[in-house]
Amino acid sequence: MAMAVVVVLLLLGLAAVNGQFQLVHEDSFNEFDTEFWQHELTLGGGGNWEFQMYTNNRSTSFVRDGSLYIRPILTADTIGENNVRNGYRYDAWGMSPASLCTGNAFYGCERISGAGGNYINPIKSARLRTVNSLNLLYGKVEVRAQIPKGDWIWPAIWMLPKSNYYGEWPASGEIDIMEARGNSPAAGWEGRDVVSSTLHWGPHWPENGFPFTTKSYPTSGGTWADAYHIYSVEWTPERIQTYVDGSLVVTFNTSDTTFWNKGGWQNTKFDNPWANRPVNAPFDQPFYLVMNVAVGGTGGFFADGYPGKPWSNTSPNAVNQFYDAKGQWLPSWEMENPSHPAAMKVDYVKFYCFANHPTSCSYASEQLKK
Repeated sequence: MAMAVVVVLLLLGLAAVNGQFQLVHEDSFNEFDTEFWQHELTLGGGGNWEFQMYTNNRSTSFVRDGSLYIRPILTADTIGENNVRNGYRYDAWGMSPASLCTGNAFYGCERISGAGGNYINPIKSARLRTVNSLNLLYGKVEVRAQIPKGDWIWPAIWMLPKSNYYGEWPASGEIDIMEARGNSPAAGWEGRDVVSSTLHWGPHWPENGFPFTTKSYPTSGGTWADAYHIYSVEWTPERIQTYVDGSLVVTFNTSDTTFWNKGGWQNTKFDNPWANRPVNAPFDQPFYLVMNVAVGGTGGFFADGYPGKPWSNTSPNAVNQFYDAKGQWLPSWEMENPSHPAAMKVDYVKFYCFANHPTSCSYASEQLKK
């Protein structure tokens, strides 16, 4: 449904209602609405020194047959093998408003291959966000997607705060609706047979209380990459719940006690960023949606010891170890397969406001009118 039509329906009070959640926007990807979905442009590696760069290119993000594809490819396919390894300056600063680098952290706007002994990001992929088009203050997000197959691929559907009201990450929170690994299942390790949901929160990095708010959800057979599934979150002042195909994954209670108390920081030297705020802080502020496909990294999502892992998270040249082993992992991506199994495919995304909150729906409608 076109965005303008949804806004008119909402203002007339005719938008579809699903219990306490009211539909405000839906994208079925008949076209690629790049006004609504902003591409992030950075080589920064997501704060985890991941091995991909994020670009705006129809090789890494495109719409086909009613689905959005977010696809990792080899950087060498566009700049050449030698340039990945040494002596090539990759400039992502941009010149026009649509091409400006969106993240300079971790050398995200400019890198030179070989500097510090490391290759330039050997993978190109895409990361899309709605921060300039739609931010929800409570509500529901529903995404019908098929996760990718391929070693060391890391798909994610998640939410971040619009304004960092309580400070830099993780003080202002993060809602991970779904993240997964593209690897084949291995005994004792999570592969594409498992998806997970997580909340990140804490007074500052590295004080992150996510171990108290994370849950893995295995399949009953096969893998989550075998077909499309519906991943959703329902977010109210009292709780945050995630679902797969309508089945509850986890309930995160946000009204039983403060997150300061959940983290056990009462008798520490840290300052409470949520003092004198609602009990569910930091999850009482507007958040936007992010969908991306990352690859590898040294932040621990792929732990050392993971079967077949060719790099160490403690190595200063982890990206080189990863790329030098491409003969091991690249065949699992099936790059020549026209169905692109290494891509995350998104059939639709639906956004709902929370009708029981006095400002949720009005806030969402004002966002869409911009």
